[in-house]
Amino acid sequence: MDVITATRYVVPLREGGSLPGIVEADDLGTYVVKFRGAGQGVPVLVAEIICSGLARGLGFRTPDLKLIEIDGRLGAREPDEEIQDLLKASEGLNLAVDFLPGALGFEPLAWKPDRALAARLVWFDGLIHNVDRSWRNPNLLEWHRNVWLIDHGAALWFHYNWRTADPQRPFDPGDHVLAPFASAEALAEAGAELSALVTRDLLEAVIAEVPEEWLVRAGGGGDARAAGEAYIEHLLARAHGPRAWLPEGGAR
Repeated sequence: MDVITATRYVVPLREGGSLPGIVEADDLGTYVVKFRGAGQGVPVLVAEIICSGLARGLGFRTPDLKLIEIDGRLGAREPDEEIQDLLKASEGLNLAVDFLPGALGFEPLAWKPDRALAARLVWFDGLIHNVDRSWRNPNLLEWHRNVWLIDHGAALWFHYNWRTADPQRPFDPGDHVLAPFASAEALAEAGAELSALVTRDLLEAVIAEVPEEWLVRAGGGGDARAAGEAYIEHLLARAHGPRAWLPEGGAR
Protein backbone atom coordinates (compact mmCIF):
# COMPACT_ATOMS: atom_id res chain seq x y z
CA MET A 1 0.00 0.00 0.00
CA ASP A 2 1.28 3.49 -0.84
CA VAL A 3 2.64 5.59 2.02
CA ILE A 4 2.09 9.36 2.00
CA THR A 5 2.83 12.16 4.47
CA ALA A 6 0.27 14.52 5.98
CA THR A 7 0.93 18.19 5.26
CA ARG A 8 -2.14 19.88 6.76
CA TYR A 9 -4.93 18.96 9.15
CA VAL A 10 -8.04 20.59 7.69
CA VAL A 11 -11.11 19.84 9.82
CA PRO A 12 -12.44 17.12 12.13
CA LEU A 13 -15.42 14.95 11.16
CA ARG A 14 -17.34 14.93 14.39
CA GLU A 15 -19.99 12.53 13.12
CA GLY A 16 -17.61 9.65 13.89
CA GLY A 17 -16.99 8.58 17.46
CA SER A 18 -13.27 8.15 16.76
CA LEU A 19 -12.94 11.75 15.48
CA PRO A 20 -11.53 11.15 11.98
CA GLY A 21 -10.36 14.23 10.14
CA ILE A 22 -9.92 15.70 6.69
CA VAL A 23 -6.19 15.89 5.95
CA GLU A 24 -4.13 17.06 2.97
CA ALA A 25 -1.03 15.10 1.98
CA ASP A 26 2.20 15.48 0.05
CA ASP A 27 0.73 13.72 -3.01
CA LEU A 28 -1.67 16.71 -3.29
CA GLY A 29 -4.59 14.46 -2.34
CA THR A 30 -7.26 15.03 0.29
CA TYR A 31 -8.18 12.19 2.63
CA VAL A 32 -10.38 11.19 5.50
CA VAL A 33 -7.81 10.00 8.04
CA LYS A 34 -8.57 7.47 10.75
CA PHE A 35 -6.10 7.77 13.59
CA ARG A 36 -4.31 5.02 15.45
CA GLY A 37 -4.51 7.09 18.63
CA ALA A 38 -8.32 7.13 18.71
CA GLY A 39 -10.15 5.29 21.46
CA GLN A 40 -10.71 1.99 19.64
CA GLY A 41 -7.13 1.83 18.49
CA VAL A 42 -5.43 -0.15 15.76
CA PRO A 43 -8.07 -2.92 15.31
CA VAL A 44 -10.39 -0.38 13.64
CA LEU A 45 -7.71 0.37 11.06
CA VAL A 46 -7.09 -3.33 10.47
CA ALA A 47 -10.82 -3.91 9.94
CA GLU A 48 -10.94 -1.02 7.47
CA ILE A 49 -8.09 -2.42 5.39
CA ILE A 50 -9.30 -6.03 5.38
CA CYS A 51 -12.95 -5.25 4.71
CA SER A 52 -12.28 -2.59 2.10
CA GLY A 53 -9.88 -4.86 0.24
CA LEU A 54 -12.29 -7.76 0.42
CA ALA A 55 -15.16 -5.53 -0.75
CA ARG A 56 -13.11 -4.40 -3.73
CA GLY A 57 -12.24 -7.98 -4.57
CA LEU A 58 -15.94 -8.87 -4.56
CA GLY A 59 -16.84 -6.08 -6.94
CA PHE A 60 -18.12 -3.36 -4.59
CA ARG A 61 -17.08 0.27 -4.91
CA THR A 62 -15.14 1.63 -1.96
CA PRO A 63 -12.63 4.49 -1.68
CA ASP A 64 -8.94 3.77 -2.15
CA LEU A 65 -6.79 3.50 0.96
CA LYS A 66 -3.26 4.65 1.72
CA LEU A 67 -1.05 4.68 4.77
CA ILE A 68 -0.27 8.18 5.97
CA GLU A 69 2.56 9.41 8.18
CA ILE A 70 1.43 11.85 10.85
CA ASP A 71 3.87 14.19 12.60
CA GLY A 72 2.60 14.85 16.11
CA ARG A 73 3.41 18.54 15.64
CA LEU A 74 0.78 18.76 12.88
CA GLY A 75 -1.80 19.86 15.41
CA ALA A 76 0.34 22.44 17.18
CA ARG A 77 -1.85 25.29 15.95
CA GLU A 78 -5.15 23.52 16.45
CA PRO A 79 -7.28 25.35 19.02
CA ASP A 80 -9.04 22.13 20.10
CA GLU A 81 -6.98 20.32 22.74
CA GLU A 82 -8.74 17.03 21.99
CA ILE A 83 -7.46 17.18 18.41
CA GLN A 84 -3.98 18.17 19.57
CA ASP A 85 -3.88 15.15 21.87
CA LEU A 86 -5.22 12.83 19.15
CA LEU A 87 -2.56 13.89 16.64
CA LYS A 88 0.21 13.51 19.21
CA ALA A 89 -1.04 10.04 20.13
CA SER A 90 -1.23 9.12 16.43
CA GLU A 91 2.34 9.99 15.45
CA GLY A 92 3.54 7.53 12.83
CA LEU A 93 1.44 5.47 10.42
CA ASN A 94 -2.30 6.00 10.19
CA LEU A 95 -4.96 5.18 7.60
CA ALA A 96 -6.00 7.56 4.82
CA VAL A 97 -9.28 7.02 2.96
CA ASP A 98 -9.63 8.81 -0.37
CA PHE A 99 -12.01 11.77 0.00
CA LEU A 100 -14.86 11.66 -2.55
CA PRO A 101 -15.65 15.32 -3.33
CA GLY A 102 -19.33 16.04 -3.77
CA ALA A 103 -20.47 12.63 -2.56
CA LEU A 104 -23.93 12.54 -1.01
CA GLY A 105 -25.13 10.54 1.95
CA PHE A 106 -27.19 7.52 0.97
CA GLU A 107 -30.95 8.12 1.20
CA PRO A 108 -32.71 4.72 1.32
CA LEU A 109 -36.19 6.19 0.90
CA ALA A 110 -35.14 7.95 -2.31
CA TRP A 111 -33.14 4.99 -3.65
CA LYS A 112 -34.33 3.16 -6.74
CA PRO A 113 -34.01 -0.40 -5.38
CA ASP A 114 -31.33 -2.62 -6.88
CA ARG A 115 -32.33 -5.89 -5.26
CA ALA A 116 -29.27 -7.78 -6.46
CA LEU A 117 -26.96 -5.16 -4.94
CA ALA A 118 -28.99 -5.16 -1.72
CA ALA A 119 -28.66 -8.93 -1.36
CA ARG A 120 -24.95 -8.87 -2.19
CA LEU A 121 -24.32 -6.16 0.41
CA VAL A 122 -26.35 -7.89 3.14
CA TRP A 123 -24.41 -11.10 2.46
CA PHE A 124 -21.08 -9.26 2.51
CA ASP A 125 -21.87 -7.49 5.78
CA GLY A 126 -22.84 -10.84 7.26
CA LEU A 127 -19.51 -12.27 6.14
CA ILE A 128 -17.51 -9.54 7.87
CA HIS A 129 -19.77 -9.28 10.96
CA ASN A 130 -20.56 -5.66 10.10
CA VAL A 131 -23.02 -4.27 12.65
CA ASP A 132 -22.84 -0.70 11.34
CA ARG A 133 -24.94 -0.39 8.17
CA SER A 134 -28.22 0.75 9.68
CA TRP A 135 -30.95 3.19 8.70
CA ARG A 136 -29.53 5.61 11.25
CA ASN A 137 -26.01 5.27 9.85
CA PRO A 138 -25.93 3.59 6.42
CA ASN A 139 -22.18 4.08 5.86
CA LEU A 140 -22.93 4.34 2.15
CA LEU A 141 -22.33 7.25 -0.19
CA GLU A 142 -23.77 8.09 -3.58
CA TRP A 143 -21.05 9.35 -5.91
CA HIS A 144 -21.28 9.64 -9.70
CA ARG A 145 -24.63 7.82 -9.55
CA ASN A 146 -23.11 4.77 -7.87
CA VAL A 147 -23.26 3.43 -4.32
CA TRP A 148 -19.94 3.40 -2.45
CA LEU A 149 -19.17 1.49 0.75
CA ILE A 150 -17.39 3.33 3.57
CA ASP A 151 -16.50 2.91 7.26
CA HIS A 152 -15.87 -0.75 8.10
CA GLY A 153 -14.16 -0.08 11.41
CA ALA A 154 -16.96 -1.74 13.40
CA ALA A 155 -16.67 -5.00 11.44
CA LEU A 156 -14.54 -7.99 12.49
CA TRP A 157 -15.28 -6.94 16.07
CA PHE A 158 -14.16 -10.32 17.40
CA HIS A 159 -10.52 -9.23 17.15
CA TYR A 160 -10.98 -7.39 20.46
CA ASN A 161 -11.47 -10.86 22.00
CA TRP A 162 -10.44 -13.70 19.72
CA ARG A 163 -12.20 -16.27 21.89
CA THR A 164 -15.45 -14.94 20.40
CA ALA A 165 -14.29 -15.55 16.80
CA ASP A 166 -16.95 -18.07 15.79
CA PRO A 167 -17.27 -18.42 11.98
CA GLN A 168 -20.84 -19.61 12.45
CA ARG A 169 -21.98 -16.79 14.70
CA PRO A 170 -25.42 -15.71 13.38
CA PHE A 171 -25.76 -12.41 11.58
CA ASP A 172 -28.87 -10.39 12.36
CA PRO A 173 -29.72 -8.06 9.44
CA GLY A 174 -32.86 -6.73 11.09
CA ASP A 175 -31.43 -3.22 11.29
CA HIS A 176 -29.56 -3.35 7.97
CA VAL A 177 -30.45 -0.45 5.70
CA LEU A 178 -30.85 -2.65 2.60
CA ALA A 179 -32.42 -5.68 4.28
CA PRO A 180 -35.96 -4.81 3.10
CA PHE A 181 -34.77 -5.18 -0.49
CA ALA A 182 -33.01 -8.55 -0.07
CA SER A 183 -35.14 -11.66 -0.53
CA ALA A 184 -34.16 -15.17 0.49
CA GLU A 185 -33.73 -16.14 -3.15
CA ALA A 186 -31.55 -13.12 -3.90
CA LEU A 187 -29.45 -13.79 -0.79
CA ALA A 188 -28.87 -17.38 -1.89
CA GLU A 189 -27.80 -16.21 -5.33
CA ALA A 190 -25.51 -13.58 -3.82
CA GLY A 191 -23.94 -16.17 -1.53
CA ALA A 192 -23.25 -18.53 -4.40
CA GLU A 193 -21.68 -15.73 -6.44
CA LEU A 194 -19.61 -14.04 -3.76
CA SER A 195 -18.42 -17.05 -1.80
CA ALA A 196 -16.71 -18.34 -4.93
CA LEU A 197 -14.68 -15.13 -5.02
CA VAL A 198 -13.53 -15.39 -1.39
CA THR A 199 -10.32 -17.27 -2.05
CA ARG A 200 -7.13 -17.72 -0.07
CA ASP A 201 -5.25 -15.80 -2.77
CA LEU A 202 -7.58 -12.82 -2.40
CA LEU A 203 -7.40 -12.84 1.40
CA GLU A 204 -3.62 -13.19 1.43
CA ALA A 205 -3.35 -10.20 -0.90
CA VAL A 206 -5.66 -8.18 1.35
CA ILE A 207 -3.82 -9.13 4.55
CA ALA A 208 -0.51 -8.21 2.93
CA GLU A 209 -1.70 -4.57 2.86
CA VAL A 210 -1.92 -4.41 6.66
CA PRO A 211 1.23 -3.18 8.43
CA GLU A 212 2.77 -6.05 10.40
CA GLU A 213 2.77 -4.07 13.66
CA TRP A 214 -0.99 -3.55 13.34
CA LEU A 215 -1.59 -7.23 12.60
CA VAL A 216 0.28 -8.28 15.71
CA ARG A 217 -1.67 -5.83 17.89
CA ALA A 218 -5.08 -6.85 16.50
CA GLY A 219 -4.45 -10.50 15.74
CA GLY A 220 -4.66 -11.96 19.20
CA GLY A 221 -0.94 -12.38 19.87
CA GLY A 222 1.86 -14.15 18.08
CA ASP A 223 3.68 -12.85 15.04
CA ALA A 224 2.22 -11.09 12.01
CA ARG A 225 2.07 -14.27 9.94
CA ALA A 226 0.03 -16.11 12.57
CA ALA A 227 -2.25 -13.11 13.07
CA GLY A 228 -2.90 -12.79 9.36
CA GLU A 229 -3.61 -16.51 9.08
CA ALA A 230 -6.21 -16.23 11.84
CA TYR A 231 -8.19 -13.69 9.82
CA ILE A 232 -7.84 -15.74 6.63
CA GLU A 233 -9.01 -18.98 8.22
CA HIS A 234 -11.96 -17.27 9.88
CA LEU A 235 -13.20 -15.62 6.69
CA LEU A 236 -12.67 -18.72 4.58
CA ALA A 237 -14.62 -20.83 7.07
CA ARG A 238 -17.43 -18.27 7.17
CA ALA A 239 -17.62 -17.95 3.38
CA HIS A 240 -17.36 -21.64 2.50
CA GLY A 241 -18.63 -23.49 5.55
CA PRO A 242 -22.25 -24.05 6.55
CA ARG A 243 -24.38 -20.95 6.04
CA ALA A 244 -25.99 -21.18 9.46
CA TRP A 245 -24.96 -17.58 10.07
CA LEU A 246 -27.40 -16.36 7.41
CA PRO A 247 -30.95 -15.52 8.53
CA GLU A 248 -33.55 -18.12 7.66
CA GLY A 249 -36.02 -17.00 5.04
CA GLY A 250 -33.89 -14.09 3.84
CA ALA A 251 -33.16 -10.73 5.33
CA ARG A 252 -36.81 -9.95 5.92
